[in-house]
Amino acid sequence: MINAATIEAIASQVEVAGLSGQSVAELRIQYPKIHFTHCMDDDVGAYEPYSSRPGYNIYLVDGREHCLKFTGEISHATGLVLAEVIEDD
Repeated sequence: MINAATIEAIASQVEVAGLSGQSVAELRIQYPKIHFTHCMDDDVGAYEPYSSRPGYNIYLVDGREHCLKFTGEISHATGLVLAEVIEDD
């Protein structure tokens, strides 16, 4: 369901529109089979992002079993966490 090309397309949209509740809502409409979560990066914890972008990180989520969990395997990903990064001054 999720592949590298889809993630790149999503990242391109976020880079144009910016990361916000509204842009994530639009992604949910455009990609109804993908679960999206928008949060702050420091809420994620010690997981490695799939991709780091200017201002946010992308994490993969596996929801194939009853509960959602982070994964490093794109073949297991059913959703994405778009985690906003606030740079320290």
